[in-house]
Amino acid sequence: MKRIFFTCLLFIAATAFSFADTISINHFVVKENPFAKDEIAIVAVDTAKNIQENVNGSFTFSVNGFTEQLTFDKGTAFYRHKLDKSMFVYARHENDNGTHSMLYYVYRHDSKLTPVKISWILLISIPLGLILLGYLFKRFIIIALIIFCIFLYFNHSNGLSIPTFFQSIIDGLKGLFAS
Repeated sequence: MKRIFFTCLLFIAATAFSFADTISINHFVVKENPFAKDEIAIVAVDTAKNIQENVNGSFTFSVNGFTEQLTFDKGTAFYRHKLDKSMFVYARHENDNGTHSMLYYVYRHDSKLTPVKISWILLISIPLGLILLGYLFKRFIIIALIIFCIFLYFNHSNGLSIPTFFQSIIDGLKGLFAS
């Protein structure tokens, strides 16, 4: 009888541990770090953009292609690299629920940083719009090529490489079809 009781007790204890809630980051935003100049913070949020204060611990993020271990405390982690000019920041996090990524343009002005989220739809619509404009109006094909070259130069000079450009579009399409 003791063995059956012990086996049942062990089974109940194992079941209790198997239902433990794991904390994962499915949505995040990039904000200016309020405690350090020229640095950004990554904040774990829910779908309504409310801070998830239960997110604590170390999580792996890839920021502009470099893998970083970010330590979250009450839903906020600080990226400890100074941004000395305006630039694109591509943050990517992979967990059990999939890959989550965001592209931001961090605009630096008056010693402040203003992150602006760049949608993958905007990234793809500008080149497609220029191609459509050049196709519809044959006279403007040279102007469309010049604008496209300026677009590529702006992206490249601010840290958005061609692979990151396509990766953010692919991640956006994956998120569209996963929803």
